[in-house]
Amino acid sequence: MKAVISLLLFASAGFACAMPNQNLTKQERDVIWGKGTEAPFSGKYNDFFKDGIYVCKVCGAPLYPSEAKFRSGCGWPSFDDAFPRAVGRLPDPDGERTEIVCARCGAHLGHVFKGEKMTPKNIRHCVNSVSMDFIPAERIGRAYLAGGCFWGVEELMRRVKGVISCVSGYCGGRIENPSYSQVCNGNTGHLECVEVLFDTSKVSYGDILRAFFEIHDFTQRDGQGPDKGEQYKSAVFYCSPSQKAEAEKIIAGLRKMGYDVATRLEKFEKFYRAEDYHQRYYEMSGKRPYCHARRKIFD
Repeated sequence: MKAVISLLLFASAGFACAMPNQNLTKQERDVIWGKGTEAPFSGKYNDFFKDGIYVCKVCGAPLYPSEAKFRSGCGWPSFDDAFPRAVGRLPDPDGERTEIVCARCGAHLGHVFKGEKMTPKNIRHCVNSVSMDFIPAERIGRAYLAGGCFWGVEELMRRVKGVISCVSGYCGGRIENPSYSQVCNGNTGHLECVEVLFDTSKVSYGDILRAFFEIHDFTQRDGQGPDKGEQYKSAVFYCSPSQKAEAEKIIAGLRKMGYDVATRLEKFEKFYRAEDYHQRYYEMSGKRPYCHARRKIFD
């Protein structure tokens, strides 16, 4: 009953929610749905600093990159950054602290503190280990895909089984840390791009690419749908020779099917995360993509 009440309250606060994982232990239920706290220095991730991604124990949503974790000495895992819009904040019942929860399902994570000056970002997410799972770096693949407005690409690629995280941003341009307005001017060389992180034990890079080609019009040369301009063109930014070879193979196959493929291949150099209001835009706004839709092309 506590779990259901927590979800209803979370939904009323305007966040997304999902039904709880039924395979939780008693301690995990007490912390996650009962909003409890594990004993200090007892959690498996307190003194754990491997490379990878921390995800929600309940729904698997990405929460924190390992590079955001730091030693605080408080007795619980501490982070000074999270994936865009991954963590929701609610007033704590004690009237003083701020509770942090998974923005997707409402699972209780812990609390957030500001002003302690422990890192340059001056923030500490104090998280219970039992609220998280960990995906090691060796299982995480990366793909950088440009296919028109990054809102739609991000939304549809997030639905692919095995995808961990999608982040909207910019790739391929000439200037450092571009703003959205600069990119929209069309003279930076950047394309609107999505960084896709995926679990290689569940989905291959080839599968990610095939899904990408199925969600946008890769034959359009001047943009995507009604969005015209340099920043909306289609491209795959490959991170390795093997990724390039896989992309070339898939594009060659599409051309054999009779498609005039406009998507270009470029070597990945750097990805710049877009402004926060672009992240998970459709999920947060409740709207639907206007120029992206999944259509079956590959067997």
